[in-house]
Formats: sequence, structure tokens, C-alpha cells
Amino acid sequence: MHHIYHTEGIILSSRNFGEAGKHFSIFTRDLGMITAFAQGVRKMSSKLRFVLQDFAYLKIDLVAGKNIFRVTNAAKTNMLEQITRQPETFAVLANIARLLKRLLAGVEPNEALFTDLIHGFSVLEKLKKDDDLRNLEAVIVLRILNNLGYIGENEILKNLTKSPFEEGLVFEVSKDRTKVLHQINKALKETHL
Repeated sequence: MHHIYHTEGIILSSRNFGEAGKHFSIFTRDLGMITAFAQGVRKMSSKLRFVLQDFAYLKIDLVAGKNIFRVTNAAKTNMLEQITRQPETFAVLANIARLLKRLLAGVEPNEALFTDLIHGFSVLEKLKKDDDLRNLEAVIVLRILNNLGYIGENEILKNLTKSPFEEGLVFEVSKDRTKVLHQINKALKETHL
């Protein structure tokens, strides 16, 4: 009997596999970054066809296989439903997904990072102005790097990395945007990825 993992996750990307299957890169609350497979999900009769979409935030059931997880069930959380509707918002989301796939490897839970992402994406869903979107992207990237240990103790960035994630951070980052971007670029360079 296989153990079923019940968790929440954000689908960062997917690719077709075989006749009707798909592989998914999913960042989960309890397992971290995983690759999961869903058999027959591209068939018209599949109940998961419209649930397992890129950038969806889901409640998901998984079974661990030898090298990959298998999706057994998934349901929408009814959160972040509008995030892919705006092209500008979608571009920010895609950039963050690429960064996460680059930085996260292996099954290693990081609940603080997961929580930060959900809160950041909730704010992202509401923003419209280009400047606000760029500032929020900088805050999300900064917090990703901080959660992964690439940003050391820094008084300038302390409020941006430690305070609760809310819309006010977008306005705060605009004051020191150059310093924030410098720290992000320095940390990304140090990752060697």
C-alpha cells in the first residue's frame, strides 16, 4: 500500500508525455519542489484536465513512485484564479516560476517560502501598474533568495524580508529599489546557477 501525500501546490510548468500524460513541476507546501506525472490527463474524459493547469494553486494528492510522484487527485483552492488573466501579471509569474525551478532541487520542504509565494501571488493578482508589478517582482525574488539563505543579515532589507507579506511592501521597495536590485543580483551571482 502506497502512502498518499495530501498537500497544496503551485504548478510551475508542465510538459506533455506519452500519448495522453503530462509531467508537472510543482512547488508544494509539504514536499518542496517535485516532479509529478498524471496519466491520461490530456484525454477529453479526464476529470483532472481542467484542474491541472500551469500556475494553478491546488490541493493535490500524490503517491511517491520510484523516481517521480504520481498525481492521484487534485482540486482547485479557489485562490489565485485571476492571476494569469493579465499579460503583465502573467509575465511576472512566469519569471518567478523559472527562478524557482532554477533554484529549487530535490524534495525539501520550505513552508516559509511557500507561504511567502502564496501571499506574494495574492498581491500580484490585484496589481495593475507596471511600476508596482516590477516592485512586487523584486520583493518576491528577494524573499525567495532570503528563504533559501542567499541573503544575509542586512539592515536595509530587513523590513522587506522579515515583515508580513502585504501590499505595503510594494511601495517600500520603490524607495530603495536600486539597493534591492543590487542585493538580488549579488545573491543570484553567488548561487552559480
